[in-house]
Amino acid sequence: MPSSSRAPLWLRRSAPLFGGLALSLVLQVSAHADDLRVGFMPGPYRDAFTNGIEPQLKKLGYSVKYVEFSQGVQPNDAVERGQIDANIFQHSLYLNATNKQQGFDLVPVVHVPTPPMGLYSQRHKSLAAVPDGATVTLPADPVNAARALNILAAVGWVTLKPGVSPLSVSERDVASNPKRLKLVPLDAAQAPRSLADADLAAVQGNFAVASGLKLTEALKLEDMTLPYVNVVAVKRSNENARFAKDIVAAYQSPEFQKFFRANPVWAGYRLPDYFSQ
Repeated sequence: MPSSSRAPLWLRRSAPLFGGLALSLVLQVSAHADDLRVGFMPGPYRDAFTNGIEPQLKKLGYSVKYVEFSQGVQPNDAVERGQIDANIFQHSLYLNATNKQQGFDLVPVVHVPTPPMGLYSQRHKSLAAVPDGATVTLPADPVNAARALNILAAVGWVTLKPGVSPLSVSERDVASNPKRLKLVPLDAAQAPRSLADADLAAVQGNFAVASGLKLTEALKLEDMTLPYVNVVAVKRSNENARFAKDIVAAYQSPEFQKFFRANPVWAGYRLPDYFSQ
């Protein structure tokens, strides 16, 4: 990420909302010591937490409060301000980028099962049916745009410059575009809606699941590596707090693994390394 003092558009869009967000959270959320306040974006992570993690935390005396957000920086801002205790919506690369741009000091404490990004289409039934000059929407933020470009490179539709890091690739690193694809950046949450107008959309897994898309419907799924597996994030000062350790223990428990593997709706997710084979 550039070291400019001015945050990029994808981070600045949410800034005007923070004041109202703070007020609403103060009104809605209790500060009781055993209240655990957890933030989510649209997607599957709240369902997994509600059904697989919360029951374990309740046995330890916690009362879980859920807070929903609609834009990417908001959950991190809320953790930084102490309005919520943890959030579950992002991978560590995105977390590091927002820490740098916004001056936050958040850390990941545990990876969580994560659906991969994929190429989806309402117009075409296979990759072979996609014409030259097709329009492809992809996330506007640099970290997730890199994921989309890596998928396009994997299917041979673009080639990337030699030596470029797959974690930081951008449109500037496209060496050739033999299929003459029209690449259209947009807010990642809008990717599923763009399927009505575009030939294809590179959709992050959480937004795909939230919009009703099935991973099995993707024309191509990414080969997800660990940096893109989502995490539970907390303030650095809470990294060793009891609630953080209890969340980690719940995710890493045999009970959660058994619960997660038993539900076919989560088939195809990238599982954290602590899942037993």
